[in-house]
Amino acid sequence: MALKPISRIAAGVQASTTLVIDSLFKQMKAEGKDVVGFGAGEPDFPTPEHIKQAGIEAIENNQTRYTPAAGLMELREAACYRLKADFGLGYEPKQIVVASGAKHSVYIALMTLCNPGDEVVIAAPYWVSYSEMVQQAGAVPVIVTAEEEQDFKITAAQLEAAITDKTKVFMLNSPCNPTGMVYTREELEAIAEVCCRKNIYVIADEIYCNLVYDDIEFVSFASLNEDVKNRTIIVNGVSKSYAMTGWRIGYSASNPELARVMSNYLSHSTSAPSTISQHAAIVALKGPQEDMQVMKQAFEARRDHLVERMNRIEGVSCIKPQGAFYVMMNMKNFLGKTMYGKKIESAEDFAQLFLEKGLVATVPCTAFAAPGFIRWSYATSLAEIDKGLDRLEEFIKNA
Repeated sequence: MALKPISRIAAGVQASTTLVIDSLFKQMKAEGKDVVGFGAGEPDFPTPEHIKQAGIEAIENNQTRYTPAAGLMELREAACYRLKADFGLGYEPKQIVVASGAKHSVYIALMTLCNPGDEVVIAAPYWVSYSEMVQQAGAVPVIVTAEEEQDFKITAAQLEAAITDKTKVFMLNSPCNPTGMVYTREELEAIAEVCCRKNIYVIADEIYCNLVYDDIEFVSFASLNEDVKNRTIIVNGVSKSYAMTGWRIGYSASNPELARVMSNYLSHSTSAPSTISQHAAIVALKGPQEDMQVMKQAFEARRDHLVERMNRIEGVSCIKPQGAFYVMMNMKNFLGKTMYGKKIESAEDFAQLFLEKGLVATVPCTAFAAPGFIRWSYATSLAEIDKGLDRLEEFIKNA
């Protein structure tokens, strides 16, 4: 007898493109192949020593029991401290909900806000998991595309045109993964005016807030005014700024009622993240910030080098990202052409062939709603960046 079908929602979930590429890269490395990887969305630096030591001390002091569902009070206080120190935002610990990474915080926020059939406007290009999580919440993703000529940033007019009476949430990511672009204060104010007038919530994913370059101002969306703050769920964490991706600590800041519901949701699903990780995250947020600045300076130098060299390679180009650690390579010149006996009909075709022939792992951006582009992560050494770009030149020249 055949088993009954599983959940339609679960069956429809696609594997994360970035994780698939990174897994394939690591598998090829393990097989001894000289492959260069630009797919990972994580810093290549080790977690700073004082943060690791805090985790070790938590184990040695037997701080290994359950915590409240919303996280340790000390960690929620540390998040409040960081938000105040960095952005002038005033939150109380009861407004902070700790989760297993910023991805989990976004998921919990969507589960809290959305009813089946609600619409969620997503600015594209967008992080690959957004649309999948919206659908897991039973809601409908509405994609609004910003072209490269717009610096990959949607306008307030585009947002307003996408809003219907079913719209519940706008998802904002600045600095953005995959584009690395940062919304200006004026752009955010225009978007905020639409959100307040149309009475929609905003999930502001600000996980890359500390990785902004060229002295560009980063503006936290909730800092614009009290109405904006009340309808916004800020998502942040320690993964990107402190090289703590595997520690799995994210957090959200919102109005007290939303925070209460998100905490209740966690209490019946995952509960709080690892207590050990939470203790380490307290030290990350409240301790010395110099290691983060060292990483930031390294990323900025790598970005400058990658962009300059990539724009000298015939057939490809990129605009200069302002934050995060990604570059969007425009490969549209190769669409419809034949390379190594294969017709290139998509960014996936190019990326797959580049991996096979050039031994370089990159991420095609169709799943980011940006067909014709390939994401390169510069969270790797300058030597590896040069190696990858050398191979790109050879790959194109010998095709």
